Amino acid sequence: MKILLLGGSSFLGRAYASEALARGHEVTTFNRGRSADDLAGVEAVRGDRDRADDLARLVDGRTWDAVVDTSAQQPAQAAISARLLRERAHHYTLVSSVHAFTDWPARTIAEDSPLHPCPADTPPDQPLGTHLKAGCERAVLEDFGAERSLVLNSGLLIGPYENGGRLPWWLERMARGGKVLAPGDPERTMQVIDVRDFAAFGLDLLTARTAGRYITTAPPGRLTFGEWLETCREIAGAADTRLAWVEDAPLLADGPDKVDPWTELPLWAPDLPEMAGVWLADTTRAEAAGLHCRPFAETARDTWEWLRTRGPAEDTDAEGRKGRTEAQVRQGIEPAKEQRLLAAFD
Repeated sequence: MKILLLGGSSFLGRAYASEALARGHEVTTFNRGRSADDLAGVEAVRGDRDRADDLARLVDGRTWDAVVDTSAQQPAQAAISARLLRERAHHYTLVSSVHAFTDWPARTIAEDSPLHPCPADTPPDQPLGTHLKAGCERAVLEDFGAERSLVLNSGLLIGPYENGGRLPWWLERMARGGKVLAPGDPERTMQVIDVRDFAAFGLDLLTARTAGRYITTAPPGRLTFGEWLETCREIAGAADTRLAWVEDAPLLADGPDKVDPWTELPLWAPDLPEMAGVWLADTTRAEAAGLHCRPFAETARDTWEWLRTRGPAEDTDAEGRKGRTEAQVRQGIEPAKEQRLLAAFD
């Protein structure tokens, strides 16, 4: 098949490109060339998806069997892409998110759960928010129709080349050694999916010309937060690395060292009503369609190997210029704050 990837070089797009090439597909990528290098073997077309003339140059003289859109953040982006591609491709996969559902993360979601009321014609350049993914979905459906559109509502993606900094932060924290602040309930279950498993499942559906919507993440109950941290410790930990568990309430108490859930200690989801459904998305439909999720230990090992061999993380500045930085961590608690909390709750 001939496949167009809108994005195609960074994390999820890279996983799609790698899997598609391995299966023998012809792959075109369309991106600005700023986030990462394209894989060898793809036809790389440079351009900005927000510019109609760049998209027109992309489609000039080209057609594809399918499009995979991993990069739409604004409904206007999805709308202009779908409009230009509807006569040049037979099938459109939009990677959306569980954020598109109004009930997430407070309640369990399924494919028929309500979406945020964001219209397809939302003006461009909106402040990024969870509702925008729902508008992207509506924009694609308007131009490609339900019979030619596939929406994958992604859960939390992890794995090699991760650009969200969650699993890398925990692995690198374990490697620094010493006592590690482990928050909350070690028995609380999680839902995370290896980016490679997501891409493989998406391509399976694409090649079968499957339409519809699939919540795409690991089935609930496969992994606990305790297993997550212990696995990270076993794979990357120093000789003296040990976990120090602290319950939710003291970490959430008002004060100068109050800890922000999810970000300061990545993926810590306290037992709060507003987060009751964060790890309970219903994956029954995806499992029935063949979704396979590898063990977390395999993902953690591969991610740690990538972290050890990649060198310093590469980032871009506001103008899109590439530069080398210290290991890029977008999440994570300050070491001094962690030490204060460990001392306070020892």
